[in-house]
Formats: sequence, C-alpha cells, structure tokens
Amino acid sequence: MKILRLLLFPFAILYGGITSLRNWFYTVGLFKRTSFAIPTIVVGNLSVGGTGKTPMVEYIIRLLKDQYQTTTLSRGYKRKSEGFFLADAQTTMEQIGDEPFQYHCKFENIDVAVDAKRVNGVRRILEEKPQTEVIVLDDAFQHLAFQGGLYVLLTTYDDPYFHDFMLPTGNLRESRKGAKRADIIVITKCPKDLSVAQQKSITQELHLKQGQLSFFTYIDFSKIAYSKSDSVEVTQLIQDDFILVAGIAKPQSFFDHLKKDTTTCLTFPDHHHFSSADIELILNKAQGKKIITTEKDYVRLQGLLPESQLFYLPIQTAFLTNSEAFDAKILNYVGESTRNRSIHH
Repeated sequence: MKILRLLLFPFAILYGGITSLRNWFYTVGLFKRTSFAIPTIVVGNLSVGGTGKTPMVEYIIRLLKDQYQTTTLSRGYKRKSEGFFLADAQTTMEQIGDEPFQYHCKFENIDVAVDAKRVNGVRRILEEKPQTEVIVLDDAFQHLAFQGGLYVLLTTYDDPYFHDFMLPTGNLRESRKGAKRADIIVITKCPKDLSVAQQKSITQELHLKQGQLSFFTYIDFSKIAYSKSDSVEVTQLIQDDFILVAGIAKPQSFFDHLKKDTTTCLTFPDHHHFSSADIELILNKAQGKKIITTEKDYVRLQGLLPESQLFYLPIQTAFLTNSEAFDAKILNYVGESTRNRSIHH
C-alpha cells in the first residue's frame, strides 16, 4: 500500500496544484465568498477523517447552548435525503446522517440541520429558525464559498498535517498552507502524559501566524457504557466477555481502551450502513455476549441488534492544559459578534 501511494506521488502534485489554484481564486476574489452577520464557527481538518471533529463539535455545543440559541450544520454524509433538511421530533438517522443524528439525540435545546451547500444551509437556517444566535459548522474547512467567522482546525497527534502529504500519496485534502486560515489549531488524540516540553516542540512545527492559538486535547472515555435502557460501569464490563464493533475512521484508540487478549474486534468502514449480513456476522461473533460500540455507530446499530446486548461508550474532548483560553476565545468571539450584530440591526 505504501509503495502504491509513492507511485501515485505525481497525482498528489497535480491534485495539490488544482486545490491550491482553487483556493487562490477565492483569496483574490475571482470566486465569490459569502459571509453572514450571525456568529459562525467552522470545525474541520486538512486530512480525510478521524481527527475528532464530532467530540469537538459537541464540546463547543456544550460551551454555547445554555447562553445562545445554537444550531449545527453538517453535510449529512451518506444520508438518504437531499438538499437542506432541518431535524425535528420525527427525524431519523437515515434522513440526516449518523453524526447530525447524534447531536440531535444528545442535545435537546439545539437545532440540527444538514446541507452539502453550506451557504444555502445557513440561509435556510436563518429563514426557518430566525431565533438562531450561533451556527457551528461541522467539517466545512474546505468550503471556501462560505466565509466563516471563526475557524477551528483539528489535526491528530499521531498523524499531524505538517508531516502529511496530499492525496493520494498522503491524506491531505489540500496543501498544508490551508492551516493559515485557522484561528485555532487543535492537536487531538494526544497521550494524556504528553509533557509541556513535547507540546512546545509540536507547537514550533505548526509555525503559527500572528494571532493563531494552539491547544492539545485527548479522548476522554466515559467510565460508563450505555444501552437503550441500561448502563454498566466499564470496570465491571471488562470482567465479562464481550465483542467490540466500530465503523469509524480510526477505531484503534477505542479498541485499545477496552479490549482484552481474547476480545473480538470487528471493524467496518467509516459511516458504514450495516447490512443484514453484517448484523448476522456480529451476532455470530457475539454468541450472546455484550456488543460494545462507539456512540456514532450506536445510532446506526440501534434497532438492528438486541437491546440487551448492544452498549455504547461515549467519549468527550478533554484539554491537556489551558482549556480556559480555548473557551474564552470561543465565547468572546460569539459575544462580540452578537453585540456587533445587534448594533447594526
């Protein structure tokens, strides 16, 4: 696989040139960018998948939802609906996709919308939900037709963008130079014991521009696993036999956190829609044992597997240090933007 990626290096150069030219057209104004008066926070990455966007969006939702009427806007990857869709009490996972449906189920007092065209999505949100005070856009860093107000760029500790290459040789969607558009750069999935000296060394490799902030986070696994009607402490859970099921981009940390030497781990593609054959395979491997999955997979598996067997383990983004500065950056931006919007109204 590595040899094939190296052989495809000329295509990576071509792809990088095309994306850089496209970005330049937006920068110089040949392509139109649309901005809105309402505060808009863009969470994204330079690479394909697995950087922890979902827990970061949830972190920002928790930070904002009690002070501001908050709406999330996502593409709704692999959903069965088209165009703009605003979730309501009857909405299903198939209509909006797994991640938006997770937000919809988890947070009662926010609105959740999907639209592949982010400019149209924001316009429709403001038309249908005029009380909206802030919009958090999930995975919109490359959508340059939309001009966000605050950009949060994620990159993983194990595979940072500054050591990566363009597709198809590497995993980058665009040049590393795209990081200059970010207001905040977050190195995610760090070891909990990452030292301050190591953090400083990584920060130097970011080559932050004036005003950019950097932060380091890790995955904080819940101490309790949940089913539809039950819960069990992880310390008790791991005393029994179980299997692990994951259909996310990079499931290794989930597996490593729970698995024992005898644990069966079943891996499926990211955003995978489980077929009847998949369900049969999972049940055959489980043989009546508990089935532990990720929260994102749970929204796709519930109703397909026995409630008594299916459990999920929630995760949250946690900061190694200086979470107060991150919170202040987000809250100050939203507060100032909201005040400015009120003045100009």
